[in-house]
Amino acid sequence: MKTRKIPMRKCVACQEMKPKKELIRIVRTPEKEIIVDFTGKKSGRGAYLCRQGECFQIARKKKQLERSLEVKIDDDIYEQLQLEINGRNE
Repeated sequence: MKTRKIPMRKCVACQEMKPKKELIRIVRTPEKEIIVDFTGKKSGRGAYLCRQGECFQIARKKKQLERSLEVKIDDDIYEQLQLEINGRNE
């Protein structure tokens, strides 16, 4: 049998390559809206984060998501993202 290739992505905070399924995708939609994409299939520019809280804090502090998604992200959006991520991880 042929082995399937596992898609790898890089976390914007810790810069580690991990399988796509282990990461959380943050998307900038064509309407410039920032959302958490748990399916990994929504259209738009995506950035990936580890499921660890430290990576989210690093990305927020160093504005890694803003650079990757090429858009300014407000604090209330960061708080909403953190609630969604924490809610899904539990």
